[in-house]
Amino acid sequence: MSDYQIKKAAVIGAGTMGSGIAAHMANAGLDVVLLDLDAELAASGVTRQLNMGGFMEPAFAARVKTGSTKTDLGLLADADWIVEAVAERLDIKHALFRAIDNVRKPTAILTSNTSTIPLHDLLDGFSDEFAAHFLVTHFFNPPRVMRLLELVSGSKTKPSVTEVITRFADEHLGKGVVPCKDRPGFIGNRIGCYWLASGLSEGIRLGIDVQVADSALGKPFGFPKTGIFGLYDLVGIDLMPYLIRSLQSTLPKTDPIQAYEAEPQLETDMLAKGLSGRKGGGGFYKLSVDKKTKEVIDLQTGEYHPQKPVQSDSLDAAKGDARALLDHPGLAGQYAWAVMSRTLVYAASLVPEIADRPDLVDEAMRLGYGWKYGPFELIDRIGAGWFAEKLAREGRDVPPLLASAVANGGFYRVANGELEELSATQPGQYESVPLPEGVISLAALKLKTRTVASDDAASLWDLGDGVGLLEFHTKLNSFSLALLAAVEKAVIEAPKTFKALVIGNDGPVFSAGADLSYVFGLSEKGDKEGIEQFVRAGVKAFDAVKTASLPIVGAAFGVALGGGCEVLLHSAAVVAHSETSFGLVEARVGLVPGWGGVTELLLRHIETTSDVNTAFADTFEAILLGTASAGAFDARGKTILRPSDEIVMNRDRLIAQAKKRALQKLQGFAPAVRRSMTLVPARVFEERLEMLKPQLSPHDLTIAQKLIEILSGSETVTESELTERVTHAFVDLALTQPTRDRITNMLKTGKPLKN
Repeated sequence: MSDYQIKKAAVIGAGTMGSGIAAHMANAGLDVVLLDLDAELAASGVTRQLNMGGFMEPAFAARVKTGSTKTDLGLLADADWIVEAVAERLDIKHALFRAIDNVRKPTAILTSNTSTIPLHDLLDGFSDEFAAHFLVTHFFNPPRVMRLLELVSGSKTKPSVTEVITRFADEHLGKGVVPCKDRPGFIGNRIGCYWLASGLSEGIRLGIDVQVADSALGKPFGFPKTGIFGLYDLVGIDLMPYLIRSLQSTLPKTDPIQAYEAEPQLETDMLAKGLSGRKGGGGFYKLSVDKKTKEVIDLQTGEYHPQKPVQSDSLDAAKGDARALLDHPGLAGQYAWAVMSRTLVYAASLVPEIADRPDLVDEAMRLGYGWKYGPFELIDRIGAGWFAEKLAREGRDVPPLLASAVANGGFYRVANGELEELSATQPGQYESVPLPEGVISLAALKLKTRTVASDDAASLWDLGDGVGLLEFHTKLNSFSLALLAAVEKAVIEAPKTFKALVIGNDGPVFSAGADLSYVFGLSEKGDKEGIEQFVRAGVKAFDAVKTASLPIVGAAFGVALGGGCEVLLHSAAVVAHSETSFGLVEARVGLVPGWGGVTELLLRHIETTSDVNTAFADTFEAILLGTASAGAFDARGKTILRPSDEIVMNRDRLIAQAKKRALQKLQGFAPAVRRSMTLVPARVFEERLEMLKPQLSPHDLTIAQKLIEILSGSETVTESELTERVTHAFVDLALTQPTRDRITNMLKTGKPLKN
């Protein structure tokens, strides 16, 4: 067994970043010490994270013990991992390191969360033994949400220290750990800050409309909709000049970032007016004085005007195509080319200086800045040859790595069923893009194998070891008649090929529920028979999942709402990503869960609640309010997840863990047995309804009465009989105008209508 086991952690510095790191370590189940200059500052850090949602469950805050660096450094004596997250001043960090070195145990690992100071400077004056246990672990803010962790180890860092932090951050904190060279800004901020500085300065130079600029450097490139100026507001207009100056002070005078002002006069003027971004008074975007409208700044005058629909000939002509936009002569095209050509050239010139492989750079930008594609992926998408030719026509240098990509057909290729990348150290050679140990990637699987079966709605894949994977691929993985039929067919056919089955996919969400457009269309036509057929198809498909002859494990992520939640309630087990939102939310669209969700949730409440009346009333309330969980831990508290269902922190490990769980379920597996339940009097629900009435609308009360009809009585009913009651209630509700209004509003706005 390794000498390094991470069971207790400590964080020094309780600012937004430090307290966020502490909160996320608590999310991972660690006992955490959080220290600052005084205990009150540390305690306020915990409060800040409770208010900001840094804890996945408020109860996790109890895992954090706070104190002062003046009196409580002794609390670090048994810490396995100590993270420094104090001010970016070398003298402050060195003084703290010396104090920590006096109290830490020999196997304690110390890491710095610095984003600007090289590791070799941090270690100046410290012993080899200290250096052997020291790393840079650069988290991105907020630590719970942002997946990137940049890791820098030194020449004296013990490999086993690097390995244990890498593994823990990956498996327990859910991070994408990217090893970086010991260079200023590492990867993410080295490229990201250049991109932002270029975006601001080129925008001012061209006098482009801020909204047009952010639209240009948004969707066409797979960037978040904040674009450049929205991201400046989010990060902080006061912080960005500091980050850029820090890079400029440590990088050579020949580095391209030196060409840009760290703080153009426009920014100086904004900061003088208290405009520091979202955190203070607004920034490039802000609310009007009366707080009723959103305003945007004019980059030439510094004055504000109301936001308006984006108008751009370049964007209209490009129609979302990045290359077409880069080649368009209009203002948005000029802006996109000015910023992106420089950013992509910069990235290509930095490998292998900042990282050994192009995929590490792409991963850092995807995870740290929310780019859908990293810079090398973007070059491949627009065409390396086209890009290099356009640069050459302008008399600009083509970096050697880009020239190599042109000569060899791109930065990435698929060969022998594997994704390969262009080597940064061996010209013209390609190397396999490695997957972390223990990860199953559907994207990688699809390169090397074919489906066992497939149609427009779903595909069946072989994960190996006798385990199949049922992948949905409808829009948002919503349940159409075709997908319901595919589920039923897969459950029937799977035992011929497999001994266990996983339901999961690589889409944006596990499943957003039923195809509401289809339900709405049937309702508008008054097609009672069609609606009933749709409900019965779902009941049949999900009942097949529940009573299957082989274990079926749901691999949940993103959202699992409505029907997406119901199929998981019928599965033998669930492995869920920690950030998954679960919920039987049908009441939001004027319906009740039609595919067995009412029955399954009721049975779970009966199993976990000592008083049967309370179990029925809690089920009634949960369905009537249509509340979604804040994450997987919250779903466990709401009984949607069983105590035996697993929660994983790293989304990338979900399919592999679901496969492992499916194999575990084989031992002693038997198909589910249908149960009966004795109903309770209507007064049980009416009493709860009285408590809920202040927050209910007229149509909510209609849904409540339908639920009371479903759940109340004195007889003992089977699962099928209870579900039959639900079917009739669903059909009745679906044919009402208030339900159609709710569905319409949800489809148009994504928000529930209280009518």
